[in-house]
Amino acid sequence: MHSRQGIIELFSTFLEFEADCFKGWTSDPILRRSMHICLDRLPQFEASEKIWTLYWYKLWQAHPNGLAERHLIAYLQEPCYWAANKTAKYCTNPQYQLSDYCQMANAEISKVLEGFNPEQNSNLNTYARIVLPNLLRDRLRQRKEADNCTDWALLRKLSKKRLVESLQWVGLSSESIAQYRLAWICFKELYISTQSTSNRKLPCPEPALWIEIAHLYNTERLSQLVSPGPALSPEKLQQWLSQAAKWTRALLYPPVTSLNLPKSGYELGEVQDDVPAQLNDSLIIQLIAQEDAQDRKRRQLKLKQTLISALSQLDRQSQLLLELYYGQGLAQRDIAKQMNMKQYTVSRRLTKNRETLLTAVLKWSQTELHISLHSNLIKDISTRLEEWLSAHLSKS
Repeated sequence: MHSRQGIIELFSTFLEFEADCFKGWTSDPILRRSMHICLDRLPQFEASEKIWTLYWYKLWQAHPNGLAERHLIAYLQEPCYWAANKTAKYCTNPQYQLSDYCQMANAEISKVLEGFNPEQNSNLNTYARIVLPNLLRDRLRQRKEADNCTDWALLRKLSKKRLVESLQWVGLSSESIAQYRLAWICFKELYISTQSTSNRKLPCPEPALWIEIAHLYNTERLSQLVSPGPALSPEKLQQWLSQAAKWTRALLYPPVTSLNLPKSGYELGEVQDDVPAQLNDSLIIQLIAQEDAQDRKRRQLKLKQTLISALSQLDRQSQLLLELYYGQGLAQRDIAKQMNMKQYTVSRRLTKNRETLLTAVLKWSQTELHISLHSNLIKDISTRLEEWLSAHLSKS
């Protein structure tokens, strides 16, 4: 459990380094103010890390790249640090320091969020600790390949998925992305056939080849594109592909100074202008209901285990008495005949066994639920105990 201040810091502070050593935590005033507003409106959940993690995650699903993502990046700073620390131990590249690896890990958080499933992985922090080291290694591998390639070799090695990610990352429209993708396909089709596949230092194509690539693009665009756009000159097509290579490198090398700074639009005005619109009360109610349902299931399971354990500790004759009475529904006189007992003995032993089980339930209720017991509650619990015994023993 966290205090109010602890929850605020958890979702609004970032790692700070000095001389490549961890210095402490720096607070983002916009995120801090955002959490203050949220907690002022819903103070009953100020100590619930789980509620606020799921709340910001649900908002992120509806509005990626907004305030919710920044709260989650702050929340996942510790997994970023441990992934960076682990990576720094096995990577010997002098180009990168621990702080660089942390920034790379920060840049991978969107992928962490995309892969997270609250129904399968209840704890986002734990999930991030598992997947971030692998994402970091993949990014370093891609960077190494990009470092050793010219723009033209990079474009040749590039997958269609990575190209589209790069174009989407800079905010191009779907029509523009389709045009760039077709230009890249034409480039690969004609350029690769003239070059060794093992050469990472591929030079810029000759002017004659650019003429061929542009001719192929201008022909194919009429049948391949919904919005063909104007014909491209060889020079313009070369400019497009050179820019696509730069955007791809930029995706692999996100600017580290931008990770903790306000995003476009957030540096203007007061944060309270934005937060109330995002503080979705119905979403909070839904998350609380889900958490309450999960808690109820956990409590019911624990109570069932407590009762089964208490039942198993009774002697075999007592267990048989309960099975005959509750499981088979026999009357006390029939049980007395079957077990060769007096009817009052059956009645007395049934009462004693019920009291033993009831004591176990009451003890569990005080320990787990922290409730004070009174006569009406004890009576209600006793009734529910008998209902449970009938249901449980009839299945035995």
